[in-house]
Formats: sequence, C-alpha cells, structure tokens
Amino acid sequence: MTREPAEPSGIAAPVRYRDLSPAAKRERLRELALLFLKLGTISFGGPAAHIAMMNEEVVKRRQWVDQQTFLDLLGATNLIPGPNSTELAIHIGYERAGWRGLIVAGACFILPAMLAVWTLAAVYARYRTVPEIGWLLYGVKPVIIAIVLQALWGLGKSAIKNVPTGVAAVLVISLSLVGLHEILLLFLAGLAVMVVTSWRAIVTRTGVGSWVIPIPGLLTQAAIAPLAAYDPTLPRVFGFFLKIGSILYGSGYVLLAFLQKDLVDRWHWLSSQELLDAVAIGQFTPGPVFTTATFIGYLLAGNAGAIVATLGIFLPSFVFVAAINPWVPKLRRSPWAAGFLDGINAASLALMAVVTWTLARAALIDPLTVAIALVSLVALFRFRVNSAWLILAGGALGALSRALL
Repeated sequence: MTREPAEPSGIAAPVRYRDLSPAAKRERLRELALLFLKLGTISFGGPAAHIAMMNEEVVKRRQWVDQQTFLDLLGATNLIPGPNSTELAIHIGYERAGWRGLIVAGACFILPAMLAVWTLAAVYARYRTVPEIGWLLYGVKPVIIAIVLQALWGLGKSAIKNVPTGVAAVLVISLSLVGLHEILLLFLAGLAVMVVTSWRAIVTRTGVGSWVIPIPGLLTQAAIAPLAAYDPTLPRVFGFFLKIGSILYGSGYVLLAFLQKDLVDRWHWLSSQELLDAVAIGQFTPGPVFTTATFIGYLLAGNAGAIVATLGIFLPSFVFVAAINPWVPKLRRSPWAAGFLDGINAASLALMAVVTWTLARAALIDPLTVAIALVSLVALFRFRVNSAWLILAGGALGALSRALL
C-alpha cells in the first residue's frame, strides 16, 4: 500500500492510487514515465545532481510528495545498497502509483542512460576509442553545481531542524573530509541524533525487536557463491552484476574497485584500459553511473550481455526499495526512530555538500565557468527557471566556447 504526501494547507487530500479510476491510474503512470524519461536524459553530474533535479520536479513543481517525505525517502536509500538516485526514483514511483509506479519510474530513469551507454559500447567495440565530449561538459558542469546548491539550500532548511541535526551535519562534513567512510558516518549520525533527541523513549522502551529495521542489503560476498568462472557466459555475467547490485554501498569509485578486482585481476574478462573506458563512459553520460554495467556487458557478451548486465545490477534496487518503503512512515511515527531518520537525513545532506565541494573544484576552473554557475544560481533562485533549460544552455555555451577558443 502506498501513502499519499501531505498536501499544503487548504488543498484536499488526494485520492489514493488504489481508489483511482483506471483512466486516472494510467495518467499517473504516464506522468511518471514522462518525468523520469526526461530526468534520465538530462541528469548529468552524478547522484547529487539527480537528487537535486528530482527535488525540484517532484516536490516544488508537482507537489507529489512534501519536503519531509522526500528527505525521509532519501535517507532510506542510504540504508540499502545500490545507486541512491535510482532508488529514490523507485521510491517516488512507489509513492505515486504503487508497484506499477515503482517499475515505471525506475525503468524510465535508467533507460535513457542504458541506451546511450549501449550505443557508445557498440561504437567502442568497433573503433576502440571513447568519444570526446569534454567541451559539452565544460558548460554543463557549472550549471549542475548551481542546481545542487539550490537543492542543498531547500533540503537543508528541512533537514537541519534543531541543534542536534545541525551539529551532526557539521561533524559529518568534517569527518568526511578527513576520510571516514560515508556509511559509518550515516549510521553514527543517525544513532547520535536518536540518542540526544529521544533518550527517554529509548531508556524506557523494552520491545527492542519492534524497532529493528530489516535492511535487506546487509549481505556480504560470502552470502553469494563466488563465480568460479573464466568464460563470461550470460548466466555468469548476470550473476556477477546481481552480486554487485546486492552488496555495493558507496560511490562510482567503489564500483570501480569491485570491477577491477574481479573482472580484471581475477577473471581477466577485461583489460585495465577497457575498464577505465567503461567507467569514463558511465561518468559522462546522463543518469546512474551503474549503467557502466551495460557497457561491460556488451563488451563481454554483445547485445544480450548488455541487457543481462543491466538487469543484474539494478534488479536488487527494485527489490530493496519494495521491502523498505513500507517501513519509512513507521520510522517517522516513532519519536526515537524519527530521531534516527533525522540524523540520517542530516548526514545525507552533509555528504551531498562534500560531494558538491569536490565537483565544484573540478567544474569551476576559469572565469567563464564561474560566471555560468553564478548566472545559473540567479536563474534558479530569482526566476525559477527549469533546470533542463539551464543544462541545455550550459551545453550550448560549452560548444560555443570550443568553437571560439
């Protein structure tokens, strides 16, 4: 069962998805498909940028969920393995249109990147070269920084709701910059805010088993039989990427480490250069970086390999979101569990700020890129220009700068 977002004062609560007419249900699915196809096509910049664009579209423009629900869903994505922004899209689809929405939103967000990477993989397999689009990203990256900063401002006002969450956010930023693991920081922040804000409830509560969160992602490599294989058949390709999607927390750099260890060092399915090219294409195409699996699957087993690798790496995200989504409102209703979720939310925003700082150092490299970012900030905050138009404008400026310089 899905829950409906809280509506602004004076607006009647929406009808539940299950109570809608067949035509209204189809309309919701159509809206989800169109939105996430668009986001999957224009969402350059990694998870932080994807989350920022979803916040703008889903919370501000369409009001499908309120800000607190969006934050809670974002926090929930950090409790399970897999790509956060893809899982957030799946959560939103489930909130909006149940099981069908879960599938439609997730698939439509993944599809554009999958097709782009698939096409590039076919070109690469023939010519053994990665196309150069740095000139395009030169203008797009500063716009992405502005979009993420706008989202951080809006989300931060909801996530930093008291002194404990504010202190937790500052500490997470500081500890992240000195190298502590992001998953450890998320859970420590959640526990700390929970203890500080709800210690009385924790001390007096005896039903410990009633608040244990089932995290399906707490799997280890030992829980999955190793692929004792040296020939990349379709079942083995699928099994490998299913394992990756089931256990991998963290960024694209963590994904690179997993792929290097098994595909290059252990099984010799790829060369180091092929792996680096695969990750590069996953990074500079829009959508989730996990579509790197599409590229590798194509190199290993052609078109069928691209399909099974993509299915394998993303399938666990759909399963995990379906399992954890019903627990999110239960967490919010419990005072102490809400404290844990508030800590997770504050830490998520803090880590997003750290990522933004890293991205900004790479994107704002000269006066022109700084100017693009500043103009984009004004357009977003003052005139509320749709981020899609800004991304297109940034790409056009990048192309123009290459032609003139």
